[in-house]
Amino acid sequence: MKTFLIAILIGFLFLIPSLSRAGVLEEKNCNSCHRLSAGETEKIFAGPDLHYAGNKFQPEWLKKFLEKPEIIRPAGFITDSAYMKEAPANIPPHPSFSEEDAGTLAQDLMSLKVSPQKKEPVIPESLSKGLRVKTKYEFERTFGCISCHQSLNLAGKIRGGISGPSLVNAGNRLQADWIANWLSTPETYLQKSRMPRYKMDSATQIRFTRFLMSLKKENMK
Repeated sequence: MKTFLIAILIGFLFLIPSLSRAGVLEEKNCNSCHRLSAGETEKIFAGPDLHYAGNKFQPEWLKKFLEKPEIIRPAGFITDSAYMKEAPANIPPHPSFSEEDAGTLAQDLMSLKVSPQKKEPVIPESLSKGLRVKTKYEFERTFGCISCHQSLNLAGKIRGGISGPSLVNAGNRLQADWIANWLSTPETYLQKSRMPRYKMDSATQIRFTRFLMSLKKENMK
């Protein structure tokens, strides 16, 4: 009997972090706009999914965003559950949080992950000038990414479409491994997505990942 009670106590202690995490995110009402679990498939959410936030974002950026939100999707968010359907126009601005709350929320959001396709980790090394020019051309012309996403050109100026999330600060916002996995298997994160499934070989995916990781606001001119 004593052993049984100890086992129950240990199991409860293991549950405490997840209960605390869910409590904090629910307390701040994050689950009213964002999907925090891949299993929540019935509800249409007004904001982007966060059940893979730990795969996608860099924790430093996430904390700063929660303290001082900025516009990532200039044209607004389009839900994946209601594919190609515009989210309601009366969605209020994203709330800002104190430094303490932002740190707690960022830590808890970073624990939300899915298991992506196994790939070799991408080291975000700088591209040579020639490869950077080549990749920028493919980004804009071959694959047409610039039609949906804002980015920085070689002169550090912003250009591009606004129907997709801005990539101007992708190098500070996103994780390199997430970009590579998103380019190869976006359905790992979203079953329905406006993102095309491009035919890229592994070398091109890595090169695009390194190009996107070079896009940072401090490089704007």
